Amino acid sequence: MKNIVLIVGFLFVFHGLHAQKNSAFQEGEWFKFEMSYSNFLKAGNATLEVKESKIKGKPVYHVVGKGWTTGAIKWFFKVKDRYESYFDKETGMPYKFIRKIDEGGHTKDIEIDFNHEKQEAFVENKKYKTKKTIATEKDVQDMVSAFYYLRNNYETDDIKVGEVVSLNMFFDEENYNFKLKFLGRETIDTELGGRMKTLKFRPYVMAGRVFKEQESLTLWVSADENKMPLKIKADLAVGSLQANLEAFKGLKHPLKMEFD
Repeated sequence: MKNIVLIVGFLFVFHGLHAQKNSAFQEGEWFKFEMSYSNFLKAGNATLEVKESKIKGKPVYHVVGKGWTTGAIKWFFKVKDRYESYFDKETGMPYKFIRKIDEGGHTKDIEIDFNHEKQEAFVENKKYKTKKTIATEKDVQDMVSAFYYLRNNYETDDIKVGEVVSLNMFFDEENYNFKLKFLGRETIDTELGGRMKTLKFRPYVMAGRVFKEQESLTLWVSADENKMPLKIKADLAVGSLQANLEAFKGLKHPLKMEFD
């Protein structure tokens, strides 16, 4: 069950696309996900919350993502993860990213400050007490801010099956070119008490220790103005993981759900 919350991290990042002219989220938005391992064993929970703050006098969104194992799994593999991103309310560009995780004793405590003018990231590894400056790509995002940036900067009304979206991302100490393929539209049953029309995506991931192959993830997001993440399935190197949205609050737009 290693990197269980990283899977949900992908869910956060690859969540949706929408035009800047009509923001998809607001302060107070909150999601809670329930995860299960190999379709039957409850594995954990994760939350994602949008707050407001300031960095150097600039108004920003402060997003906090948390993940933790529950039930029987936590007795042999305990996870407690926290991700934070501070990004500009107007441009969506990140100023600071924090990753503090404990996954079965594997720990990281990293803070990243972005300088978009110089295209640099100042990385402080608090665990090893190291600091370094690394060159970044243009318009780089962190793994949390990317989730919201994409919601507000891409239109999905005319998206075609097979279309691929790419984005420059910086994670820990590396630049990464994220790619996401649109698979089509589908109406699914949700954990929210009804059915919803969705957009189905396939993010490309690195095959190896965690994922079986490059196309191991499939995710569904609501096909409405909220573009809320509803479901994700992942084929892992060992077993599989599924995450479902089970609760939410603070949506900016009315929920569109079908009931039998």
